Amino acid sequence: MNDRVRLRIADGLATVTLNRPDKHNGIDFEMIDAVLGTIRTLGRTPDVRAAIVHGDGPSFCAGLDFKSVFAKPVKAALGFTALWSPVRNKFQEWSMGWRELPFPVIAAVHGNCFGGGIQLALGADIRFAAPDAKISVMESKWGLVPDMGGAALLRELVGIDVAKELCFTSRILSGTEAHSLRLVTYVADDPLAAAKGLAAEIMTRSPDAVASAKFLLQRAWNSGESATLAQERRYQRRLLGSRNQRISVERNMKKSDQPFATRRVSR
Repeated sequence: MNDRVRLRIADGLATVTLNRPDKHNGIDFEMIDAVLGTIRTLGRTPDVRAAIVHGDGPSFCAGLDFKSVFAKPVKAALGFTALWSPVRNKFQEWSMGWRELPFPVIAAVHGNCFGGGIQLALGADIRFAAPDAKISVMESKWGLVPDMGGAALLRELVGIDVAKELCFTSRILSGTEAHSLRLVTYVADDPLAAAKGLAAEIMTRSPDAVASAKFLLQRAWNSGESATLAQERRYQRRLLGSRNQRISVERNMKKSDQPFATRRVSR
């Protein structure tokens, strides 16, 4: 990990801060490596119950810093070769990796959120945006298509007509407009405070139930009925009678205020 990302874990809540404020948290190779390292660290930390991703300074993330990237032609060339990889590459892991974590990830968006920035936010489970945030799927402005997981993530949130229009035009949306299109989950004057409030609420529930719900919905959302019901049975089998399920029952019936045990569900 490097100084492009700050990670703080306290009382089960991980706060991930993009830390290139003078560049509106524009993405360079060091930031990509730092984000991927953070995801790996969080995946190895069993007591994390939720994570919040936000940006230091005036913006969440202004997208790829082309000047910085092309100043390193060898790395840029190696990145180009990743397009021929038959598996998910590191640039796609930038957004998709958050979906593999066994706890909710909440993005708090303010200022500019362009290109790879919105793709990072889309990789989160839930998004809060400031009303005056500026959000754009901006790749067509640079003669490109959405990458870094954009196509895979957009299809879960908006209709194909909306996705096409956003990709065709690179139109900049306010946080309020993005919410009306379902690109963000909620609008909040203080997205970071709102994200912390929701994380606190989530952390009152069984960490195994929350992890299972995340993975169940991700795997079942675009599956057929039979496959969806099979996934439902699979996760319910893992939860019924487990320690945290028993604790949930006792807490719900006011018989105990015992804290939950360490999460056991990881996939």
